[in-house]
Amino acid sequence: MKALALALVLSLPVPRLAPPAQVSATPTQQQSAKKKGGRWYFAETGHAVYCYGPVMTMPQGEGRLVKVATFCRGDQTMVPLKD
Repeated sequence: MKALALALVLSLPVPRLAPPAQVSATPTQQQSAKKKGGRWYFAETGHAVYCYGPVMTMPQGEGRLVKVATFCRGDQTMVPLKD
């Protein structure tokens, strides 16, 4: 009887464990992952702006230099900063 039960158990198929499927990031997750690491700056207009790129010094007319923050929220490429 034990041999019959053992043969029956050994004849059953063994399930194989599949690796979990990778979950693709949703568009909102991709945007938030891409936009990490920003900083708040005080714009020349008196408003606070949140930018992700570096601060650069850009030449203006008459030899004047202006500090600008780059890649800011709201599709602004450069925002002049208040010193």
